Amino acid sequence: MGLFEVLQKYIGEIQPLDEGAMEESWKYWDSLCKPLRGMGKLEEMVVQLAGIYGTAHPKELKPVVVIMGADNGVVAEGVSQTGSEVTAQVLENMGNRISSVCIMARTQGIEVIPVNIGMLTDGKHPRIWNRVVRYGTGNIAKGPAMTRDEALRAIVTGIEVVRELYDEGYRMVITGEMGIGNTTPSSAMASVLLSREVEEMTGRGAGLSSEGLERKIRVIQRAIEVNQPDKEDVLDVLSKVGSLDIAGMIGCYIGAALCRIPALIDGFISSVAAYCAAVLAPACKAYMVPTHCSAEPAGRLMLEALGMEAPIHAGMHLGEGTGAVTAYGLYQYAFALYDGLPGWNDGKVEAYEHLK
Repeated sequence: MGLFEVLQKYIGEIQPLDEGAMEESWKYWDSLCKPLRGMGKLEEMVVQLAGIYGTAHPKELKPVVVIMGADNGVVAEGVSQTGSEVTAQVLENMGNRISSVCIMARTQGIEVIPVNIGMLTDGKHPRIWNRVVRYGTGNIAKGPAMTRDEALRAIVTGIEVVRELYDEGYRMVITGEMGIGNTTPSSAMASVLLSREVEEMTGRGAGLSSEGLERKIRVIQRAIEVNQPDKEDVLDVLSKVGSLDIAGMIGCYIGAALCRIPALIDGFISSVAAYCAAVLAPACKAYMVPTHCSAEPAGRLMLEALGMEAPIHAGMHLGEGTGAVTAYGLYQYAFALYDGLPGWNDGKVEAYEHLK
């Protein structure tokens, strides 16, 4: 069976959410002593989990952060403040649990799994999962990032990583990425997929000067002109102007839906992957959870394209899953209410009614 057939097989096995469990969850929220739907997205998040897990009272979320790490040949064009060697160093730091996302995740008892899906070198730390599809992408300003087969292999790798984590007992995936220069391919993909001008979809990434931003825009424009990606074919866009970390995250979203567990979208780059996953496998969109709106210019536009609204707007644009880990705390508050509030009688308050 070829890689495309394997992917199609996985996609075909995705099941819809349990509508009965969601309805029961809404009824339970409405039975609690508080204004109806007064907690907004916190209530919606719990109801979505009910549909995903198939029970109105989901327990033991057991989240895990999955970081897809990869290098990008386009760094040679001067589109980033640092060199590609930083990608490997940050993944090593994740192995040692000293990166930004590791420190944040530790406060909530969440494990972080760094996955090397395409760095220029193998990860050395024993906690890094080396699942290399190829050692860095090509320079998209001069040719395609990867072959179509490599793009498929990276997506399938992401699916299989999630399946392995599911078998280890994890029941929620928090997506993240690490790859110097990866806002360049993500902006290129976003521009093509949403038919938007490159200038509108391109930001300063991890910190470019105004001159650097202009150079980055010109590089992306050249990459699109050289590669002529077909916006109607996600795999064509991914393989020509994309990145391996995005491909791996696409697989994470599909894999989460396949395993019937939620996948939390991080920022701009994660949302590009989520959009691609939703195009390839529309059924997996129901398993996705928006978390924060990235400060990158296209962050809001990608969420709008997904038909989603993020609960957190905090100006974050670090990546690594940091925004999604921040949003995980909302689940703790939501379940504290869901499991702790009294009903109307016990709260000695007359029940509210839904008014037309």
